Amino acid sequence: MEERLKLELHDRKPSDVEDLILDNCKATSISGLSEEFTNLQTLSLINIGLTSLDGLPKLPALRTIDLSDNKITGGLEKLIESCPRLYHLNLCANKIKDIDTLVPLKKLSELNAIDLFDCDVTKVDNYREKVFEALPQLKYLDGFDINDVEAEISDGEGEDGLGGEGDGLSDEESEGETGDEENGVGLDYLNSSEALKDEDESEDFAPEENGDGKGKARGTKRKANGEDKEAPPAKST
Repeated sequence: MEERLKLELHDRKPSDVEDLILDNCKATSISGLSEEFTNLQTLSLINIGLTSLDGLPKLPALRTIDLSDNKITGGLEKLIESCPRLYHLNLCANKIKDIDTLVPLKKLSELNAIDLFDCDVTKVDNYREKVFEALPQLKYLDGFDINDVEAEISDGEGEDGLGGEGDGLSDEESEGETGDEENGVGLDYLNSSEALKDEDESEDFAPEENGDGKGKARGTKRKANGEDKEAPPAKST
């Protein structure tokens, strides 16, 4: 991980870095990161083999962390100490088995969205109700609110899979215009690329996949005037 960090820094100072992607660099614990990353807002640690959050430094500006496809079983209280302003947490495909493991996250007062797809905890009876009860500050769980209404995002949202710049919003901004409060919701359930321009209404199209491979098409556009029909034959004179 240390070598990957050097590559990602590109001679920048840690304090200049706002977004950091360390996906697929194999490590069982976090190493190389330090408290010098004072302005880091987005951190991606996908599929690196993490079994715990040991080594995670204090990152006071961090808004989004993607820990998906790892082997984390617990120890989430580390996030409270290290990331007090966390807005979106992605734990998809980890080893989270029960609701109690999530309870410490209650202390993250700004936590807005959490993703738990492919975790064993999703098999618990009344899983959604229990998570919202355990984390009352939460607005979105796996892309849907407590009333099963799907999250929406505004056009121009970041394409990094972690909500992009929207995660750095202030509290007032994130609760303001419609769609802004959903910024930071993960791409496991949202296609956050710029809205596609309308194609010729006579042709179907499917939304393009995000560059990170996680975007999910919502279906194809219907033809505006139904199926094409053959023109009737000309009447003979």
